[in-house]
Amino acid sequence: MRIFNVVAMALALGAGAGAPALAQADEGHITVTGNGSAEAAPDMASVSLGVVTEAATAAEAMAANSAALAEVMATLTGAGIEARDIQTSGLSLNPAYEDNYQGGPEGPKVRGFIAQNNVTVRVRALDSLGGVLDAAVGQGANNLYGLSFGLQEPEPKMDDARRDAIADARRKAELYALAAGVTLGEVVSISEQVNYGGPMPEMRAASFAKDSGVPVAEGELSLTASVTVVYDLNDD
Repeated sequence: MRIFNVVAMALALGAGAGAPALAQADEGHITVTGNGSAEAAPDMASVSLGVVTEAATAAEAMAANSAALAEVMATLTGAGIEARDIQTSGLSLNPAYEDNYQGGPEGPKVRGFIAQNNVTVRVRALDSLGGVLDAAVGQGANNLYGLSFGLQEPEPKMDDARRDAIADARRKAELYALAAGVTLGEVVSISEQVNYGGPMPEMRAASFAKDSGVPVAEGELSLTASVTVVYDLNDD
């Protein structure tokens, strides 16, 4: 059985200096990495918002914050957001110092306390997203720090991306085998390169939410998959 140096051959085919190796081979085997993607329109959004309040004492700051956030959450519920889709994501209480501190042995003077309470909200009806944001801000949410889009059921699209990745791996393996004067045999193994953060959406051309309120570009998601496939090689 011959040993095929497919990595060196990839460079000869113009893979380019510094490019990652697409394939490698040992005795009678070739290993390739295939990448695939599938596009989809999002059908849900996650919004991170909250309330920041300042008062002379810590108790007053927290009380004012709790009252304001309760109003925001009531507004969200009234807009059709279910309780399971509202989750506290951050709560803090810190001293606030005078802005004109010039230094000195006494240190900065505390002028009061700042309370902050943030929630993450899942919006499952995207046509209401702009109105939900508008209502939350109008009711007292003064900290909006994150908005992302996703799919409620991503697996069907992820499976499309996986099939695309397998086809890409096969294409690369056939290219290298042909250039090396051999043919591909059976698949020895397939392993998926896991993205522990979940499918990463890529924003594409935008379309705007149609309801009244804050204009929001939903865009398009691109879900990606990567697989490593090992094939047998047969001498011609």
